[in-house]
Amino acid sequence: MTTPSPALRALRTVQDSGTMLDRNLRHTLRSPDTMIMTIALPVMILLMFVYVFGGAMDVGPGAYIDYVVPGIILLCAGFGASTTAVSISTDLAEGIIDRFRTMAIARSAVLTGHVAESLIRNLITTGLVIVVAVALGFRPTTEPLRWLGALGVIAMYVLALSWLSAALGLVARNPEAANGFTFFFMFLPYVSSAFVPTESMPSWLHRFAENQPVTPVIETMRGLLMGTPIGDSALLAVLWCAGIAVVGYVAAGALFRRRTRN
Repeated sequence: MTTPSPALRALRTVQDSGTMLDRNLRHTLRSPDTMIMTIALPVMILLMFVYVFGGAMDVGPGAYIDYVVPGIILLCAGFGASTTAVSISTDLAEGIIDRFRTMAIARSAVLTGHVAESLIRNLITTGLVIVVAVALGFRPTTEPLRWLGALGVIAMYVLALSWLSAALGLVARNPEAANGFTFFFMFLPYVSSAFVPTESMPSWLHRFAENQPVTPVIETMRGLLMGTPIGDSALLAVLWCAGIAVVGYVAAGALFRRRTRN
């Protein structure tokens, strides 16, 4: 039998990944609870912080909604990306991945399909949050290049967390454990500049908030959408997201081979 060329193998991997992406998107659309959480949770979090906590927040000049929306976008993106762990763990528990292994498809397509679905789903959710925020009074910049940059930051952040989430889903022994492993994704934005300036925190917490991955991503988003100074936040955001994505990708690949070896 003739060995396929590298180009042919790459094309086949892309096609198989597209098939897995289509499968995961169909599962999302046919899952009412997933659709409700995907759409309702971001809007509920936005309304809570704007109307329940907004009056008590002092973030300097400007409306609180303009300050908080970039953080809420990333909070919801982190939650959406974390569901990748549950999806992969569910596939393992139900045995569907064992069935995929009997088919002539690229192994990497299984994980790539989950991550690509997470990226598309979260970009759609982000658009919904921004539309609702604008209706509530959010007034971001109108410069197309800044919007394109913000979209790139969101995609980078979701991609990084999705690959890390994929690795955690392969570590977990069941979907419930996978859901618990990703709690950290939801916690980090609260200890960042998402909802209040880090300067308002105690000194020990301020140092942590300034040097954790989410803060530079949020400051970059805020600068792109609101025109505030970005400084070195953009470079730090790229480095953090790239590092997390590489670690997640390598770990997910190794764990997938280990879990499907026999």
